[in-house]
Parts: sequence; structure tokens; C-alpha cells
Amino acid sequence: MTVIGWLQISLLFLAVLAVVKPLGLYMAQVFSGGRNVFSPIFGPVERGLYAAAGVDPAKEQGWLAYTLSMLAFSLAGFATLYAILRLQAWLPLNPQGFGSVPPDLAFNTAVSFVTNTNWQNYAGETTMSHLSQMLGLTVQNFVSAASGIAMALALTRAFARSAVSTVGNFWVDLTRATLYVLLPLAIVVALAFVAMGLPQTFHASVTATTLEGAQQSIALGPVASQEAIKQLGTNGGGFFNVNAAHPFENPTALSNYLNIFAMLSVSAALLYTFGQFVGNRRQGWAFIAVTFAFLIASAGVVYWAEAAGNPILTALGLDPALGNMEGKEVRFGQAMTALYATVTTGLSDGGVNGMHGSFTGLGGLVPMFLIQLGEVLPGGVGSGLYGMVVFAILAVFVAGLMVGRTPELLGKKIGSREMKYAMFAVLILPLAILGFTAISAVLPFAVASVGTAGPHGLSEVLYAFTSAAGNNGSAFGGLTGNTPWYNTTLGIAMLLGRFAYAVPVLAIAGSIAAKTRVPASKGTFPTDTPLFVGLLIGIILILGGLQFFPALALGPIIEHLAMLSGQTF
Repeated sequence: MTVIGWLQISLLFLAVLAVVKPLGLYMAQVFSGGRNVFSPIFGPVERGLYAAAGVDPAKEQGWLAYTLSMLAFSLAGFATLYAILRLQAWLPLNPQGFGSVPPDLAFNTAVSFVTNTNWQNYAGETTMSHLSQMLGLTVQNFVSAASGIAMALALTRAFARSAVSTVGNFWVDLTRATLYVLLPLAIVVALAFVAMGLPQTFHASVTATTLEGAQQSIALGPVASQEAIKQLGTNGGGFFNVNAAHPFENPTALSNYLNIFAMLSVSAALLYTFGQFVGNRRQGWAFIAVTFAFLIASAGVVYWAEAAGNPILTALGLDPALGNMEGKEVRFGQAMTALYATVTTGLSDGGVNGMHGSFTGLGGLVPMFLIQLGEVLPGGVGSGLYGMVVFAILAVFVAGLMVGRTPELLGKKIGSREMKYAMFAVLILPLAILGFTAISAVLPFAVASVGTAGPHGLSEVLYAFTSAAGNNGSAFGGLTGNTPWYNTTLGIAMLLGRFAYAVPVLAIAGSIAAKTRVPASKGTFPTDTPLFVGLLIGIILILGGLQFFPALALGPIIEHLAMLSGQTF
């Protein structure tokens, strides 16, 4: 580890903190229905969309109607994207002449992008036409992220209001999140990416002459526009197979910085928006403190592990001065690769600028563990916020048990109904992750897809289902996922991770909204103090960590211990 490396990491976090408040206030203004700087431009478009869809923006929905609207929109998105992929061979903007995507891969991909997972069992430059990339995948990058923001807003309003039966209007929240937040930011970031060297063209490829004199065809396409919303919407799905390690997706150290900044900015700012909505900005900062504490500590562990190198390779005579550079781009180095890996898994982004499977045992453990914590650090846009609130509900319940008082969060009493919904949501991840991993570890045709023997092979399978159920999308590598078994089971895990979590969260919103908001008293446990921040960190670690510790002990932990002892598998 170096001072320069830590300086790079510190400056990135400072840059994100600098935009948290202004962007958070702007989003609070947008979602409150107030006039904003883009109203003259997008206001007529917004009203036109409502008129075309028959939506009354003044009419709000109860939690059940809100949930059904979200599910119906997601189902329509899945059907549309699946049809585009299956009909790709006959659709325009296919200069490479790619055929239709096979049924099981089309199912996996459609589910992946609709659930904001963006797991990719294919190489984009050899599978997807320009139309599939733009009309299919990029559109879902916008609307799946906007759906997450909408659900977070429903829960936010529940705490901000008192004794009401509505939580907002899904169609209004979806539209405003897309038009006023994601679209303007994506345009700015896309233009910045083009200036940094990312392609934005309809050409299929360009031919280059190598140093040996051979001709090489290099894939091109509308890359910059997809990359922008990929990061801002915490989607992570790359235009190319190696994602942000590809020089056309992430050519320089500066573009790498912008990638990480774009990933973090909207999700972190939404935590501030929550505080602004509920009338307690300190609450938003408390949530931000939790996320930054995890991210900084995790980036430090990964950076240390990778900088320390691999003792096995050192024993073979490799110079340990550079640490473990396997699977990393020299133009980024260990510090920014460690930070990228930490942020992309603390979020539900899933984009990678290095191969997580090439990290040391401890270095690979951290990204996997961050996803298993529920991706609330700060998580995906919207999904991270409502995941954090679920953990806050559990934290005040534990605090209430400790002091013998009824648990309360932001003036709303937390009862048995909310606790049941919260526990149902929290238990979805271990059920999907551990259940499918256990089955895949014993079925011969599933084991045949594993590329590495020993504990690393188990880590490949565990990471795959962790990434799918956590709606992350990054991969450990080595696992051949494009098979009927993994395309189907990973798709089911994605659906459970998104909707089996979101539905109870919206049910919590409906229950909380109906309760009367009571003022704080001397006996109220404050939830915006360092004490609560510590309690919340403990709850996230206990509920997230203990459920997965036995599986981690069989995979990355034993791999790390074996590396320290010089043992190979």
C-alpha cells in the first residue's frame, strides 16, 4: 500500500460527499413535485406521457396498487426485452449479422436487466446487436433503476406522513426519476465519456494492424451512452465481455475515476433525500456514515490483501514488490482496482475493472461478503435505501428489546407486522444464495461448469448465486454460466432477490404510512447518533455475516489460509 493509493481513494470519497447534499436536495425537490431547472424542458414531456398512458398524476395509490403497478411494469419490460433478444436476427441495427439469442440465455438476460442485476452469461460484442444493446438493455438500465428509486420513495413517504393510506403514485415516481434525474445525468456523463475516448458509433468494427503486421477486427458500437447509465443506475452490465477492464469502456485512470464517482453519487445522495423528506437530515447523514464506514474499511482490506501479494508466488521467486497484479489493469493499479471492487459490490452495480476471481483469497472474500450483507452500502439506486431502512427497523427493534421499550423509528411505532415483513425480506437472500449453491454443488452437470477445483471452485458457484440474488451482476469468473441449469436458476435467484424483497418492503410502507407519527419524547431512542450508527453496523454484520459464514469458511476463507501456509489445491 502507498500514500498515493490512499490519496486516490480519499479524494474519490471526498468528491462524492461534495455532491451528496446538492444532488439530494435536488431529488427531494423533484419527487416533491416542485419546479426544478429541467421543468421547462421535460415538463411538457412528462405531461404528455401521463396523457398517453391515462395516468392522473394527482391520484395516489395505496401500497398494494403501487406494488401491482411495479410488478406489471416489470413483467411488461421482461416480455419486451425477451422478444427483442429472440427476434434479434430479423430486427434492424444488426450490422454484425448476429443470430437470435437462445431461449434460456434470453430468459436469463431479460430477467437480469429487468431486475437491475445485469448478470451477463454472454459476450456483448459477439452476441448483442446495436438494437438489442440500445432499445433492449440500455432502456432497462434506465427504467429498472427508476423502479428502484420509486420503491424507495414509497417507503420514504411512509415515514414522512402520518395516518394516511397512500404512498405515492408509481407511474409518477418512475417518470420523474427517469426524466429529471437519470436522463440529464446520463447525458452529461456520456458526453464526458466520449471526450475521454469511449466510442459512440453505429459502426460494427474497425480494422487495425498489429505490431506483427496482422489484421485485427475490433468491435465498436454505441458504448458511451450505455456506460453512462450503467454506472448512474448501478446496473453494471457492460457493452464488452470484460466490462470496465476493456479500454473502450474504461480507457484511462480519469475515466475509471468517473466510473466510480457515477456509481456512488445517486445512491449516496438518495440517503440524504430520505433525511430531507422525513424532516431529519441527520438521519440521512447517519445512513451515509454507515455506508462510508463499510466502504472505507472494505477498500482498505482489499487493497492490503492485494498489495501484500501471494506468498506462494513469492516462494517461487516472483518479486513481491508489486503485490498481486493478476487480473488487474496496470493503468488502474491496485488501489483503484480495490476501490472499484468494493464500491461495485457495496452497491448493486456489478461492473468490474479487474477480475475478482484473480484476487487473493481475502481480497475475493470482501466483494462477495459485501453483496451478502444485502447491498445497502449504499446499495443500488433506491434498492439500497429501502434495504438500509429495513435494517434500521431491525436495529430499533433490537434496541427496544435492550431497554424494554416499544421500538420506534422516526416517530412511527414498529410492531409485529413490520418485523415479520422485515424478516421475510432479510431471509430471502440466504434462502436463494445458499439453497441454489448447495444444489449446484452436488448435481454432476452443474459441477461440470466449475472451472477450478477445491475451495475456489465452490467460491465460483457461491459468488454466482450471491451476485444473482443480490441483484449485483459481477462474477468471480471460471464458472461456465451459459448453460440451461445456470441460466434458469440464476434467473430465478434474480427474481427472488428483487421482487420477493421489494414486495414486503412495500407492505412495510403501507403499514407505516397508516400509523400516526408521534413526536419524540425523553424515552425515544435517537436514530441519528453515533450510538445508533454503531448499532446499525452491528445488525448488518450479524444478520448478513453469520448466515453466510459457514459457506465462506469452505470457500474464500480456507483459500486464504491455504495461501498463507503455501498450500495449493
